[in-house]
Amino acid sequence: MSNALTQKILITFGFLFAYRVLAYVPVPGVDTAVIASFFNGSGGIGGMMNMFSGGAIQRFSVISLGIMPYITASIVMELIAATFPTIGQMKKERDGMQKYMQIIRYATIFITVVQGFGVSMGLQAMEGAVLIDPLTFTILTTASMLTGTMLLMWIGERITQSGIGNGISLIIFAGIVSGIPRGISNTVTSVNTGELNFLAVIAILAIIFSTIFVIIYVELGERRVPISYSRKTIMQNQDKRVMNYIPIKVNLAGVIPAIFASAVLMFPITILSSSTNEYALMVADALKPGGIVFNIATFILIVFFAFFYASIVFNAKDIADNLKRQGGFIPGVRPGEHTKEFINEVASRLTGTGAFYLALISTVPFLLINSMGAAFYFGGVAVLIIVQVALDTMRKIEAQIYMNKYDTLGSVGL
Repeated sequence: MSNALTQKILITFGFLFAYRVLAYVPVPGVDTAVIASFFNGSGGIGGMMNMFSGGAIQRFSVISLGIMPYITASIVMELIAATFPTIGQMKKERDGMQKYMQIIRYATIFITVVQGFGVSMGLQAMEGAVLIDPLTFTILTTASMLTGTMLLMWIGERITQSGIGNGISLIIFAGIVSGIPRGISNTVTSVNTGELNFLAVIAILAIIFSTIFVIIYVELGERRVPISYSRKTIMQNQDKRVMNYIPIKVNLAGVIPAIFASAVLMFPITILSSSTNEYALMVADALKPGGIVFNIATFILIVFFAFFYASIVFNAKDIADNLKRQGGFIPGVRPGEHTKEFINEVASRLTGTGAFYLALISTVPFLLINSMGAAFYFGGVAVLIIVQVALDTMRKIEAQIYMNKYDTLGSVGL
């Protein structure tokens, strides 16, 4: 392992360690014991929010909102960019991309302030949770959560730039993984007290491992569209490695649709749950994880975001144009527009399959395990994020290793 790769891995672990330290820094003016007792063993909205925040919300940490406000802001900007060509073009330019990211940061600040204010109002309605006067508490809570979310956003960007993998995804990954020991402990306690029988634990483990197997199987799956080249092209590139197929993943959108859907649903739930209005609380209750409305909304949002994000990351026109320039073609398909249409058709079919798979994985395991009385929050989204981020990070580490080997061989050759 090269020094550069080792340094990147150490930087990544260093920032993730800082993230976990922040999870134990509470907002001033609260009785953390009261809040912990409220969230302990929660399998509904509390469990879901606690999972994504890495247990920070249970301690009412300064990073209780996690990175979700940033993700929500990113979703809004992606939708705007897809709707307005001017904004979409901004992303393709270097200076424009900086402005685009700056808008996302400002939107993150706004969303965090709104959510922080909503959370502070909700806690004031919780008996014994707030130890100081309401106005001071509201200001401190909003400011603390804004600072925490901005720190997480900065940590995520630094990991992406200087470390290994996608920083935002790794933060969510670290938060979920940190909750595994607590989930195991809660399960052991439930078995010992008789709340959960041993056969139910076996069934839960079977569902978890089956979910992991299905995710790995599908995520590594791809459709390989064969490519042929003219004799002239082969002769010109005989010393180079020429790709003889186009790999199109079954799940083109990756884990993003699941994260986006969770962020979109958590935003109104956070605001409505803190309200004292009877109708707002009814809507929040209907949207709680495990409910019919929540699972239907999750299913629909994941399918929507799967198609939406796949259309952004996969550009059939660029692939067709590059193939034509390289003298390649798909057997039985004419170069140019026909190739683009063929690739688009293949990608659309795969995206449909991938979207359905994502929606099922994100809803069915949770419904099954929740019905067995699990002592922890478990959703297919959590497993999907863990497996996806792990696979993506491993690919990037392997790419870095190969790059270092190539640079070393190049230096020796010189």
